[in-house]
Amino acid sequence: MIRRKPQSYLSWFGNPLIALVAVVVIMPGCAAYQFGSASMFRAGIRTVHVPVVRNDTFRHDLGIRLTEALVKEIERRTPYKVTGDPNADSVLTCRVVNEAKRVLTETETDDPRALDAVIAVEATWAGRSGQLLMQNSVVPNGSLAITFGQDARFVPEAGQSIDSATQAAIEDLAERIVSQMECRW
Repeated sequence: MIRRKPQSYLSWFGNPLIALVAVVVIMPGCAAYQFGSASMFRAGIRTVHVPVVRNDTFRHDLGIRLTEALVKEIERRTPYKVTGDPNADSVLTCRVVNEAKRVLTETETDDPRALDAVIAVEATWAGRSGQLLMQNSVVPNGSLAITFGQDARFVPEAGQSIDSATQAAIEDLAERIVSQMECRW
């Protein structure tokens, strides 16, 4: 009795003809899939218009600072191009609805030791035809906008200020809002 050496699966693909047939058979099944970071974003959207964020608080600079952070984050993380044209493929509209400073801990003389800077924003991302592109995974509350809240801690005794904490909260908000522009799995 002659014993044959078992063939491995890799030896099948040593033949170029078999490898070509395998690729031709497998590839049509993958035609609808996108690979890489492009699969995380909507295919029909190339441009985004970001109007200046409306600010309903007494801190007049929050809207402008959030607009700048959103534009930078969209340009950095997405394939979308931010444009000043209101007729872009989509429009990201945001509104700062609340800004607060919360005292977390105090000294014995009631001086604030640690505080939180808190910002709340409503955001809506819609296509040119009006369809909502950013959808909340939670049950909607009747509003078309998604509310984002962000806080940042600061300690005045350590030389930190409300402005640096607010800027950190704005950058975190921009990151979270742009993350919601990704397609759901």
